[in-house]
Amino acid sequence: QLQHPSAEVREFACASISKLLQQKHIIPAFLQRDVVRCLGPLLMDHSLAVRETAAGALRNLSACGGFDVCDDMVTKDIMTPLVALLKECSTGLDANQKHREMDKNYIEDIANEAINLLWNVCECNSTAVSIFNKEGCLEAVLHYMKKFSTNVDLAISVANCLQAVTEDNPDLLSSFNASAQQVLEMVMLCPESTMKHVQLRTLIAGTIWNIKDTIPAGSLGSMVNAILKIFSESLAIDAGEMIIRMNEAEKNRLKLAVEAETEENMSDVIYNCASSEADDMEQIPKGKVRRENDISDLLPSDKWELKEVTALLMAQQAALEIIVNMCCSEDPSDDEWEELSSSDESDLFMENSYNEGTGLLMSPLCLSDEVNSAFLNNLIPKKILEKTAFPNSVALDICMHNPSWKPLIKKLNVVQCRALTCLHSILLVSDVDCLGGASALQSLAQHLSHLLFSKTELPTDTEFLEAITSALRALLQTMASKNISQCMTPEQLLALCEAGIHSSNASVRVNVVSILGISGSILAKGQDTAETLKMIGKFLLEVAMKESSLVVAGEALDALFDVFADGQEAEKAAVQIKLLPALKEFQPVFKLRIRKEGKGQYSTDQLCVLDNVKMNLRRFIAYQETLGKTPT
Repeated sequence: QLQHPSAEVREFACASISKLLQQKHIIPAFLQRDVVRCLGPLLMDHSLAVRETAAGALRNLSACGGFDVCDDMVTKDIMTPLVALLKECSTGLDANQKHREMDKNYIEDIANEAINLLWNVCECNSTAVSIFNKEGCLEAVLHYMKKFSTNVDLAISVANCLQAVTEDNPDLLSSFNASAQQVLEMVMLCPESTMKHVQLRTLIAGTIWNIKDTIPAGSLGSMVNAILKIFSESLAIDAGEMIIRMNEAEKNRLKLAVEAETEENMSDVIYNCASSEADDMEQIPKGKVRRENDISDLLPSDKWELKEVTALLMAQQAALEIIVNMCCSEDPSDDEWEELSSSDESDLFMENSYNEGTGLLMSPLCLSDEVNSAFLNNLIPKKILEKTAFPNSVALDICMHNPSWKPLIKKLNVVQCRALTCLHSILLVSDVDCLGGASALQSLAQHLSHLLFSKTELPTDTEFLEAITSALRALLQTMASKNISQCMTPEQLLALCEAGIHSSNASVRVNVVSILGISGSILAKGQDTAETLKMIGKFLLEVAMKESSLVVAGEALDALFDVFADGQEAEKAAVQIKLLPALKEFQPVFKLRIRKEGKGQYSTDQLCVLDNVKMNLRRFIAYQETLGKTPT
């Protein structure tokens, strides 16, 4: 059917394949039939409708198939027809009125599908990014962006693509000349207040951060502050409250639509009755009185309320992810920070700089000579902390009982996890004073503990557990380094570790073991803690000896070294759990596992860490022996 001479048949075939490709288990069968090479040429079909449906099918394939499928698509040369399509659409973008049919703009709709396909393959495949660079696709893509005032959906697709292709892509930077930067600046300054425009500005802010090396040093301060203003705008909105408001708006709209339809139906009845009583001059066929789409203005096919909430959640997720990237970025120069600090826009973030609820300093413009963390030391605003809380229960209930709104639950949870990841990253690069001091950190620890222990059962969602244990680990490490007392009880710690150690995610297991090591090392300095240290020691020994992952086993050994490094209580507990003979017996087993399992299963960095653990194990055993801990 894809080769059929009728354009309608080809379009139908593309649409059918597009629908089927949304089912992951069917994708391998299509790949075996070389669906990429079958659909690829149709991107340049003489029928615009066929182009659009073919691009949509390939977009679904790239989105649902994942990294391997995207790699296969690039290998099978999907980029050649895709680049040709993008350039042709860009050329005809300003003169496409002849391609309009009623309310449909074929060129822009084709471009939207093609841009999404480009985004997916470039996000997954470095060869696709190289082709994007060499073929000069940036100019065409930016041309689509200029349509943001009339087609925000197309602009959002372009912004997603731009953020993907500009990340870690120095070869593209030279293409961002003054004209290109002007397009991005124009979008950032767009005053529209819809959530789609909030999402668009957030994504463009991320792109500008990616190309910050092209910004003149004298403009860097205002650029960073403009980005912060956009993130502030996005994160300030309460998604739960918006769900409640938008759901109510949808109900009211649908109610009005039903009332309008009822009114028109009644008019039809009256009209038909009058006609039947009149002289039989002309019979009016039933149904011809009303237009087919008579209430389309009241009941739009696209659920704008749902789309607004979705756009907000996507904007907040993007903002938090970009902040994480900022935490990992290279150091700006001292001159750049001076420029940043003197920016006129800095006053915007100095207002309400202290959150009384958590005690956390909110200003992202705290001056510091620590070039990598000067900006991020203070980027723990109230807005980010609010996003780490569980979603609004009323909003969740609305989503649970409305099938079309149910997918928002996952998006709400993703935002919470990204906020926790953002918090983790900021904690890693910030010092205690700029975080608000000891009391602020203790409040934060209580907040994270509440997230973990406020319900009758510990959370089991893997993504949430990884995010919150990472944040908690970083926080407890920071507090321990400054001898700040911690608020989690030994019982809570052990409960968390018992739950986390059974997670299928190795990162969660590493985190809970590390958390136990940090807390145990503090307990070892106290009094009357031997019994708790015994429980911690037994737990860590069991993990080290039985854990399937060498990385987790190594972390458990490191935690043991920290807990039993010093202190009378630790010495007492070590003797009672027979720590030294257990480690001496385990030492050759651990060395053998590294030799047998290390090659091929673990990265070079992981093997270096494991070698250090192996060396530290030998030293720790020798240290314990000098203390005379061998049982008699």
